[in-house]
Amino acid sequence: MNGSPAYGLWSLVVLNSAVFLMFAFSFFKPQTTRDWRTFGAFAAFIVALFVEMYGFPLTIYLLSGWLQTRYPGLDLLSHNAGHLWSTLLGDSGLGGDPHFGVFHLLSFAFIGSGFWLLSNAWNVLYHAQRRQVLATQGPYARIRHPQYVAFVLVLLGFLLQWPTLLTLLMFPVLLVMYGRLAATEEREMQTRFGTVFEHYAAQTPRFIPRLTSRSVSI
Repeated sequence: MNGSPAYGLWSLVVLNSAVFLMFAFSFFKPQTTRDWRTFGAFAAFIVALFVEMYGFPLTIYLLSGWLQTRYPGLDLLSHNAGHLWSTLLGDSGLGGDPHFGVFHLLSFAFIGSGFWLLSNAWNVLYHAQRRQVLATQGPYARIRHPQYVAFVLVLLGFLLQWPTLLTLLMFPVLLVMYGRLAATEEREMQTRFGTVFEHYAAQTPRFIPRLTSRSVSI
């Protein structure tokens, strides 16, 4: 409720972190060291997010002097105050509730799309690995690394919903990390599949799909 303290709720930190991480784990199913590194970075972001959302609002604390000066009527200990985009950009939502603001609604779209993409990509990759062939169907027909893109979509969704200084700093680091992991993965696929992968890579963008659909023939 707006106007009441909403922090120090460590049981919610644990519960929400566990729910989202188990959900992501069930779709991603890490197996290799690279997979665990990818999932671990995602997990660190999620835990840091929920610690500030329900545990200790470090960002609010560090910005409290500026926020009190700029927004003197703002109750810094209310849960709604943590939706900083709502405060900073005036996106107060219906009835002044930031949960119905544009940024919050967009966050659900990004998070939902990310988990949907992660699920579909894992299903295609699983069957390709069982057949010991290159994954080129489903999301892999549009981009070469849909699982990394899925994680980024989820992270973006959470940044739209509840930005913090720590997660804003972590986000570009994770982008670089996922980019390097993708490059390493591609070198391994090049070694394993040779010209088949070269042909696939020439037709399929790495992260951002083309506007027009294009079938991949291997």
